[in-house]
Amino acid sequence: MIYVCIPTHNEASTIGVLLWKTRNVLGEFERDYRLVVHDDASTDETADVLTRYRRSLPLTILRSEERLGYGRSVEALLRHVRGDSSYPKRDCAVVLQADFTESPDDIVSLVKVLEGGADIVAAAPEPSQADGRGVRMVRWAARTFLRGLMGGSPVSDPLGGFRAYRVIVLKKALRDLEEGEALIRSDGWAANVELLGRLAPYARRVSEAPSRVRHDLQTRPTRFKPWKTFLGLVRLPSSIWSGPGPEVA
Repeated sequence: MIYVCIPTHNEASTIGVLLWKTRNVLGEFERDYRLVVHDDASTDETADVLTRYRRSLPLTILRSEERLGYGRSVEALLRHVRGDSSYPKRDCAVVLQADFTESPDDIVSLVKVLEGGADIVAAAPEPSQADGRGVRMVRWAARTFLRGLMGGSPVSDPLGGFRAYRVIVLKKALRDLEEGEALIRSDGWAANVELLGRLAPYARRVSEAPSRVRHDLQTRPTRFKPWKTFLGLVRLPSSIWSGPGPEVA
């Protein structure tokens, strides 16, 4: 089972089209799949759109009445998958953005690499001139000033959240948390780095698959805050990659 996990906040203009596009891609891929959306206290028509699509798609809708933020929204999705999966050694969770910055077409590439033996597969985006100045600035600053944090990562782009995780990795990581402890305490891109640091020690192999991220395809104003994002990365512990370490391919 492929669980496509989509954190969502006020994405009424894109979420329906994204779900249908994902359905078409995975239908042709001929794998069992389920779409899981976490509606993070949306105040637009997102809830209505999701309700309409639930009638025709294998769709599970989670909702929080108070805004949790990106990191906690992703954690809610992954915890749901952990509880729902019947075959954790075979099933996987793919985290996908709701605004079309990441293409559902690339899910297939991630899953194929995972089926080849990896436990975590991260999208490796090609450099794009379509990236906004703020995105390019934060990527440059992270590489320049956070060499230890970035250099220890098992993937080339730890900032990106478009990844596939074998469910057994989620189960092991969540099992080892203290009672009430959060898996992800950061938000935004820092949450993506933290999540990889939390899960990588439980993976036998971490791999990458090529993808193309298009920040210019957003239909709403960006929520990306360069300075806030950089501060979130600075606050991450320098020991984030201190686990036993997986094989990297």
